[in-house]
Amino acid sequence: FDVVPLLLSSGINAEYGGKNKRLSKRKGNKKKIVDPFTKKEWYDVKAPSTFNTRDVGKTLVTRTTGTKIAADALKGRVYECALADLNNDENAFRKFKLICEDVQGKYCYTNFHGMDMTRDKLCSLVRKWQTLIEAHVDVKTTDGYLLRVFCMGFTKKLPKQIKKTAYAQSSQVRAIRKKMMDIMTKQVAGEDLKALVLKLIPDSIGKDIEKECMDIYPLHDVHVRKVKVLKKPKFDLGKLMDLHGEMGGATDENGEVVPTTNEFIEPQVQESV
Repeated sequence: FDVVPLLLSSGINAEYGGKNKRLSKRKGNKKKIVDPFTKKEWYDVKAPSTFNTRDVGKTLVTRTTGTKIAADALKGRVYECALADLNNDENAFRKFKLICEDVQGKYCYTNFHGMDMTRDKLCSLVRKWQTLIEAHVDVKTTDGYLLRVFCMGFTKKLPKQIKKTAYAQSSQVRAIRKKMMDIMTKQVAGEDLKALVLKLIPDSIGKDIEKECMDIYPLHDVHVRKVKVLKKPKFDLGKLMDLHGEMGGATDENGEVVPTTNEFIEPQVQESV
């Protein structure tokens, strides 16, 4: 029997060998590939003046296009930095969180957003034959920040102790925990956020707790292990600029921060307009 009439009767084009014209490749469908980094720009991240190193690093953001403003995308970003990088010291196990609150020019001005300790440091502190005592408290600073402060400490052997273990009784643990909470509340409630950060850098609160609890049970490795910011007051640009050691929030035509004074400065005479 003949194959061609069968192909024609079934609706398949014999000339094209069964191929459908509609499925043939159309030209101009390919979208032009654009490198996304051409639409982005770099901003410098500035740490508050409480730290020795002000330049934390750089951050990337999509350039302002239409209603999408680059500054809005940067505000609220959280940067985690080791204290060793911020203060050029050996305390690499303490990490500080900085949140971007304002953008001026090519600079992101940050504020304190929390503190933490590295996992390897926490794991190295926990050992056998001793009691771990932890406490946390919610405190409000004088400038309206509500913070949750966590503390930890470990019991240690008495001088010339032969006994292998150094376990504290449950009543002693309760007494130490109460003292921890009282000291943390007293130290944080009477200070503003800037003064608190200055206390957290050398961990003076942990040293005070260790000293105060000596008469209940001797402690060692007492640290404020974490600080969380639960609530913030309304954003104030003047306070942020003061935290960064700037005179005020005024900017020039390039967006750079310029110091402001109460004195009137007469503008320079321009040769041409």
